[in-house]
Amino acid sequence: MLLRNVAVLSKHSEREDSMMPEGSAPMPSVESVKRMVALVKCIIFSDYFHKRQPEEQIRSYYIGVNMEELYKLLNAQIARGLLFCSCMSEEEALEKAKELSLEFIEQLPEVKRLLYTDVEAMFNNDPAATNYGEVIYCYPSLNAMTHYRIAHVLHQMQVPVIPRIITEQAHSKTGIDIHPGAQIGEYFSIDHGTGVVIGETTIIGNHVALYQGVTLGAKSFKYDEEGNVLSVPRHPILEDNVTVYSNASILGRITIGHDSVIGGNIWLTHDVPPHSRILQSKAVDVSFSGGLGI
Repeated sequence: MLLRNVAVLSKHSEREDSMMPEGSAPMPSVESVKRMVALVKCIIFSDYFHKRQPEEQIRSYYIGVNMEELYKLLNAQIARGLLFCSCMSEEEALEKAKELSLEFIEQLPEVKRLLYTDVEAMFNNDPAATNYGEVIYCYPSLNAMTHYRIAHVLHQMQVPVIPRIITEQAHSKTGIDIHPGAQIGEYFSIDHGTGVVIGETTIIGNHVALYQGVTLGAKSFKYDEEGNVLSVPRHPILEDNVTVYSNASILGRITIGHDSVIGGNIWLTHDVPPHSRILQSKAVDVSFSGGLGI
């Protein structure tokens, strides 16, 4: 029975072949991509995810070692991503990957700056946080944002598939689903975070706070003549200083004006002007006697 099923499963089915990329180039490695993210963490949060080095010269040595490994992994995985999703030759992909790897590393200081604004925002918005280190070590939202900030840079550089692998690794671990194409400003915080969804064309300003279960999603989809879904702006725009409480659903290409508060469990599909307060109507208190009237 074992041998029979091995033989059956070894055959390439028509459907399987139709879903495979052309050529025989090696596929991106999920484990290598995970290692890339770990190395970026060691570089950006060096004293937290590596042995603490008070002396800058020694710190520089360890960051340099990590950077060298990161560059090699970026070269290999970006090349595999290019071969996976394009008709490039292997030589062209390897050359392009070197260029993109250096471009990514060039942007690491800005990624670091943005992530430290996120740490500050998460700490300031959560009275349960005792210090910044607790946010960096423990908060799933900071973990998700680290993956997102890395993936977003690669997405902007038009690196195929690798950005999605990175954000989906965070999604599976934290329950926070952020598409790498979303645009998120500085000082961004998510409290708790489980169940948060941020769609591909979402635009989020600075000093925005979300709570668990918030969906920034699409209301409907547009299709081309062949019935394929078009990737057009279809997710919300949240301006600066917006707060969205738990389980709110904000859908479609609508704008939430700056300094607005969206209450919990709200379903919103229309624009909201600045300084708005969108809340549920008050609950009706009805008393029952012995279960009667339920």
